[in-house]
Amino acid sequence: MLGESPPLPLRIFGRDQFVEKMVDLAENLVPIALIGAGGIGKTSIALTVLHHDRVKLRFGDNRRFIRCDQFPASRAHLLRRLSHAIGAGVENPEDLTSLQAFSSSNMLIVFDNAESILDPQGPNSQEIYDVVDELSGFSNICVCITSRISTIPPSFNFLDVPTLSIDTARDTFYNIYNSDDRSNLINNILEQLDFHPLSINLLATVAYQNKWGVSRLAREWEQRRTGVLQTDHNTSLAATIELSLASPLFQELGPDARELLGVIAFFPQGIDENNFYWLFPAILNGTGIFYKFCTLSLTYRSNRFITMLAPFRDYLSPKDPKSSPLLCTTKEQYFTRMSISINPNKPNFRESQWITSEDVNVEHLLDVFTTIDEDSESVWRACACFIQHLVWHKKRLVTLGSKIEGLPDYHSSKPECLFELSRLFCSVGNQVEYKRLLTQALALERERRNLHQVIRILRHLSDANRLMGLPEEGIRRAREALEILERTGDVVGQARCSIKLALLLCDDQQLDAAEEAASRAIELITEKGSQSLVCESHRVLGNIHRSKGEMEKAVRRYEVALKIASSSNWHGGLFQIHHALAGLYHDEGRFDDAHAHIERAKLHTADSPYNLGCAMQQHAWIWYEQDRFEEAKSEALRAADVFETLGATKDIDNCRMLLRRIQKKLNDPVTSG
Repeated sequence: MLGESPPLPLRIFGRDQFVEKMVDLAENLVPIALIGAGGIGKTSIALTVLHHDRVKLRFGDNRRFIRCDQFPASRAHLLRRLSHAIGAGVENPEDLTSLQAFSSSNMLIVFDNAESILDPQGPNSQEIYDVVDELSGFSNICVCITSRISTIPPSFNFLDVPTLSIDTARDTFYNIYNSDDRSNLINNILEQLDFHPLSINLLATVAYQNKWGVSRLAREWEQRRTGVLQTDHNTSLAATIELSLASPLFQELGPDARELLGVIAFFPQGIDENNFYWLFPAILNGTGIFYKFCTLSLTYRSNRFITMLAPFRDYLSPKDPKSSPLLCTTKEQYFTRMSISINPNKPNFRESQWITSEDVNVEHLLDVFTTIDEDSESVWRACACFIQHLVWHKKRLVTLGSKIEGLPDYHSSKPECLFELSRLFCSVGNQVEYKRLLTQALALERERRNLHQVIRILRHLSDANRLMGLPEEGIRRAREALEILERTGDVVGQARCSIKLALLLCDDQQLDAAEEAASRAIELITEKGSQSLVCESHRVLGNIHRSKGEMEKAVRRYEVALKIASSSNWHGGLFQIHHALAGLYHDEGRFDDAHAHIERAKLHTADSPYNLGCAMQQHAWIWYEQDRFEEAKSEALRAADVFETLGATKDIDNCRMLLRRIQKKLNDPVTSG
């Protein structure tokens, strides 16, 4: 085989179907382009195809391999290297037709690292592009190129090379590491490498050469991350990435390109294409730069985000985030967007839902800056705002809790952060933490004599006690808050607190007092136009009438609340009302109506896994009462799974109790959620 003929690569894993597809294309002389990031395995795949038995049978010795990064990027040099590779004997060919060797047998030619000659910003790129395009049109020649750049002639069959699967990544690692002792520590590292082939090869090689055990390897990775990925022969991930950054196409993007790439690398999700202009208002033609990053295989698109492989992220992310002006600007853009107050009665409520797709990015941003800039008031204010956004739009726990509790008591943002964190725990059903954190915040606000915040926390503490089945303590907290509110003349605050008091009195079976408190709330807010509070008051009155056995009155109240919640598309309110109606009809044995309302309740749980778990649990009880035990079991198990994920202990216990009842009915062992 003439031309450069590297040996068959060591065994590659997980590429069999990919290789077979390429062999099929080559046998039919279809031009092939292997496109992907540096280190993804393009050359290894091309060499495997070049040495494949079917390819040898099809092309015999007419198989050529040309490294495009080993000659200058010009038309003349390309033709000269091609002439030498095919044995044409023409020293300075003028064009392809002067190479007579092409007119004979079928031939396979691989152009490896073709980005070196096909870079559209190269000085002779169009001439080279035309030669490659013309060559691919020869009827007896199959041209295969490997490239990081996707600007290839359209006649080529484009194959985007993916990363490895978890199983293939493990096989690749252990084949080099030369050990059968499989470990979850290794699995975790491979996952953090996004199963990137070169990174896995380098990691295994370094570990093998240094005779590291699994524990030592895990420590080295934790301390040095991608700094580990360099062998004694100076093969490194850094060299692979820097090669792409040195390309003319990247250099042409200008001085902002490297820093912008670092910002993309900093965020776990990457950057949402739809948010580019508000995140980077000072960068002109930013979307064009993003597209070029994808063309260079430095980034890729994933669910409208521009992101990159984890090893690339680790290498390119700013080592000192505060030293990156562009990242600091991006941080301030996020902080500003989160600073709006969230109120379901205001027009900007829907706009604040942007957090549902950006929450991972924002949490990472805050996790980093609360560490490196812990004295910044703006960072901690943003932390409280972020948690508030999650409470309303994406109920899940965060990693910031220990940092918040670790703040010194004199820190100005600690009470607010504790308060918002408590609400987040409440939203996922952990009432014990809800109360504990509120109690901490209350002590701090009392010490500061911050009356407004004391009232707010007392109101929520009353709610926490109600949810924990402690109505007497809850009533005391609510009445203390009401006394302060009456002195200050805060009418809306009195209404809000009266609703909490009504719920507590209802739970304590003081039903007439509860009805009086809820009716008083409606009187207080009728003139204030707070529709969410009016809605909540009618729903609470519905609950009270239901407890009194006044079902017609209860339904009328729920219907009023439903109309108000529907007009503002308030999902939380709609869930609660349908959930309550399902319970009412369940009690009356009207199971079809109960099923209908619980299904409607589920439609309004997109932002709340906890509410979804509650709906599933209630649905399980409805099925149970109908002696539909298989359906009840299925729903109860699903609910238990949700509550287990959220750490909602009380709800998990309730699910298990229901599952035990179902087990007795089915006489069948039941696994817990």
